[in-house]
Amino acid sequence: MSLSFSPAPSPIVARLRAAGCVFAEDEARLLVSAARTPAELDDMVDRRARGLPLEHVLGWAEFCGLRLAVDPGVFVPRPRSEFLVRQAAALARPGAVVVDLCCGSGALGAALAAAVGPVELHAVDVDPAAVRCARRNLAATGGRVVGGRVMGGGVYEGDLYEALPVDLRGRVDVLLASPPYVPTGAIGLLPPEARVHEPQVALDGGADGLDIVRRVVDEADAWLAPGGHLLVETSEGQARATVDAVSRAGLTARLTYDEELDATTVIGTRPSPAG
Repeated sequence: MSLSFSPAPSPIVARLRAAGCVFAEDEARLLVSAARTPAELDDMVDRRARGLPLEHVLGWAEFCGLRLAVDPGVFVPRPRSEFLVRQAAALARPGAVVVDLCCGSGALGAALAAAVGPVELHAVDVDPAAVRCARRNLAATGGRVVGGRVMGGGVYEGDLYEALPVDLRGRVDVLLASPPYVPTGAIGLLPPEARVHEPQVALDGGADGLDIVRRVVDEADAWLAPGGHLLVETSEGQARATVDAVSRAGLTARLTYDEELDATTVIGTRPSPAG
């Protein structure tokens, strides 16, 4: 049972504001609703004031209307990634074979499955903590975890395509990727919530931020079914280079952007055979 405090107790709001929390009142309400005892509430407020991401303190994040588990040390799904999911939902169909690379908590795949209906969903991450978290979230979408795998797909630990079952080659309908794309030199400019508490492997995209993006794009054609789609999240400043990489990989590229979310998605489509 949650505590019966007022929606936003002023001492908690004041403490969060002093710690630099911009949305202190909203955060206070969430913390109060999540805490089961006064001692737990005090601990949660303390952890948030020390700079832990709110989602790590709560243990969940809201994404595309879903409440998804986000364990400590796992990348927190960003609202801008909801744009990629909407773009993918417009292209997918029930029964589609979907792959979520660099899946983190599994937010993209879970949200797409919820939007489209039953899909054969495969997710990959190199971080063991992310893989454990994604397995919980994807099982909650209706899959059933058996021996560490989700029936009708799976969650795999490994480096991008190397972790996928080889029988997926040439039959993926929708390939999602929100890879790390922060340039190495810009990591130090990120807010402490990300810089200190999220894994560097989920943030660092190399010198120009596109090292992992290029690896995702370069191999996509071999895994996509004819007419299949690759959707890659990137930044507005990296969009042109990403479009060029997608085109060089033999896919038909187009750029989509959402001003409200400041979200950029590059979509590449594998051409279907003539006729």
